[in-house]
Amino acid sequence: MEVHHSIGGGGGSPHMRPDTAGSSNYNKRKRTGNEFGSSPGSAPDGEDDNDQNRRQPGVKRACNECRQQKLRCDVVQDPFTTCSRCTRLKLECKIESNFKRVGKRSKHAEMEKQIERLRRNLRKAQVQGYLVDDEEETESPITNGAYSRNSQSFMNSEEAVSSLLHLKQGGYIPRIMREIETVRLIEDDINNLFSQFWAFYHQYLPFLDPNQTPDTYHQQHPLLFWSIIAVAARRYTTDPSLLTALTGPLSRLLWNTVGEVPNNHFVVKALCLLCTWPLPTSTTTTDPTHILGGVMMKAATGIGLHRPKHTQDFSRVSVQLSKEQLHDRVTTWAVCNIVAQSLGTGYGQPASTLYDWTLAVRPGYEDPFTLSPELETRLQVERFCDKISKEMYSNASDPRGVAGDELRRTLTRVFRRDYNELQASILSRQDVSPIVNLHLKAAGLHLRLSAFFDEPKEVGYMDDLLGLWRAATVFLDFVFELDANGTGMTGTGILKYATGYILQMIVAACFTLLKLLSSFFSKEVDFGKGRSLFHRTIQGIRSMSIITNDLPWRLAELMVQMWNGARVEARNHRNSVQGMGNGDADDKPLKIDDSLQLKVRCRMSMSLMFDSIWRWREEFQAQGRGNIDAKINNPTNPDSASDCQASSTTRLDSTLMQPQQIDSQLLVAAGAVSSNHGLPGNNMMGGTSGYNESNYEVFDPLNWMLDGLVDFPYSYQAIQGLEASGNGMN
Repeated sequence: MEVHHSIGGGGGSPHMRPDTAGSSNYNKRKRTGNEFGSSPGSAPDGEDDNDQNRRQPGVKRACNECRQQKLRCDVVQDPFTTCSRCTRLKLECKIESNFKRVGKRSKHAEMEKQIERLRRNLRKAQVQGYLVDDEEETESPITNGAYSRNSQSFMNSEEAVSSLLHLKQGGYIPRIMREIETVRLIEDDINNLFSQFWAFYHQYLPFLDPNQTPDTYHQQHPLLFWSIIAVAARRYTTDPSLLTALTGPLSRLLWNTVGEVPNNHFVVKALCLLCTWPLPTSTTTTDPTHILGGVMMKAATGIGLHRPKHTQDFSRVSVQLSKEQLHDRVTTWAVCNIVAQSLGTGYGQPASTLYDWTLAVRPGYEDPFTLSPELETRLQVERFCDKISKEMYSNASDPRGVAGDELRRTLTRVFRRDYNELQASILSRQDVSPIVNLHLKAAGLHLRLSAFFDEPKEVGYMDDLLGLWRAATVFLDFVFELDANGTGMTGTGILKYATGYILQMIVAACFTLLKLLSSFFSKEVDFGKGRSLFHRTIQGIRSMSIITNDLPWRLAELMVQMWNGARVEARNHRNSVQGMGNGDADDKPLKIDDSLQLKVRCRMSMSLMFDSIWRWREEFQAQGRGNIDAKINNPTNPDSASDCQASSTTRLDSTLMQPQQIDSQLLVAAGAVSSNHGLPGNNMMGGTSGYNESNYEVFDPLNWMLDGLVDFPYSYQAIQGLEASGNGMN
């Protein structure tokens, strides 16, 4: 910023006017720097306009640059020809009548005051939590890594000088492009993280524009930019600790943004990402995803995304949207409903969806309301899931919301037909990815899980169980097929990058195998295939863990303990021996009992998971911790309970454990709950033992079972990061 306070000057011969006040006045004017009276702006006060008329024609004027330096100038005015000095120095040569020389000392003093004032304002803004968008003030040399998280001050003058010298000598200093609190990223890391997001994660929820630059996303809203970074950092091998470092700052930015009542749909986009790939947590009590889903939908309706053509009805000013902007809002609204329905299904809670005219299917139309084929089919699948949840688990006449037995049987038949039609329609399309088929099979599992609500005496009970078995195995087989063959732009497996909803459905399918194989139903299916698929699913869930001791890791540990505690292998072996000893065993009718009945029935299709954990919790509490010292070196293995007297020295099959997770402390923690606590097998997955604990704030059986009785090692850096950010264990 230039401040013009000085007087004019020139480089040519001065034009001397008749002096009516005497020579002393002329000399005085010459000493004050007005000897080059070339413009009205440089004339002293008190001169009348006649002085201008008395100026001789053809006076030679100097250009602005030469006048500033008080140098002679050879500029030609007519025709205009630049002076030799400006030509040599490549300066802009021009003549302005109101030009005034600028004193360097006063200019520099003013600039120093301004810089100091801006620095004070910048420090105040940072203290208040504002982000710095002008990286010119925050650049500093980076050493030992791509970015620095511990530097709390900007470079001083000596560092700036050394940096400039380093650059002049041909060195390279990475430039800090973005920072959030103490996490700083350089341009290369940002580009790499965005590339990973487009390659591995975008295919699950393709609603962002890969052609936009990272800077564009940051300009739209910092929360959207850092949400993309956080999703991509889940598997960022260049710096595996980046996600842990981001968890706290991003959480604070998230809740600060929500607290300020977001008023643009870019914040809604960020919430869609954070609900699809939640930040890591080690217990369900600190998982805010379901709450964020409600915030996402309310923020979307608050700014009128559900009425995109009438946005002005939700704004204080008139809003005119272009076709592209209108399409972007419609797409965002569709994704909001897809994400909200996935949250409702995966968490066993009512979904905050709103399917209306804006999301109506309009085949053959090319308008802003037309979705991409991928999102259109995804929306059809999620609407089908919404219909199942509302019809089967929203009965106003039942205290738990479950539809009556007769109505549920009728609805199941109707929905099976609808599912087959939807499946035929989607599979006939060539413009959708296998990810849509994956969600379609998850919807089939969501439908079939209602079999656990049937009474054993009902007609068709075994048929419903067989349908559930097929839905679970088909879903898991397809998951592992995609993981082996790869999909998307890179052809890599899907489990590492899968969404939280896919994880929840995999867990539900795994609990289905566990419950069915530990019951009378195991005689009706291929037990060997079910056992192999269960083991493979445990391995898959562990591979979905992004930090040690997070929720997928602990769920896999829990299911292994339940398999061992239920003595599934021993029971199946005993039944096989009894059948071999009786030649006509196959001719005897199957004895159906009530071991598959659920006590937890308020969590819709996910009631199975919570019911199974409740039963395990009761059994574990009844038996106590047992002789933990004897199990210190015994990691958990589904095969360790293959017979009722399993040895305590059984080791974990290396295929069931990720190499980076084999740690001495972890073996102690994993062995703390082992297969040899003397847990009774008859009531592990069934029975009617009652609840005996009444004091709890949030239903979190994982927190109780794994935290209340087992000492997990909390010395890991990842868990420390979660605790520091408020997302750790209770």
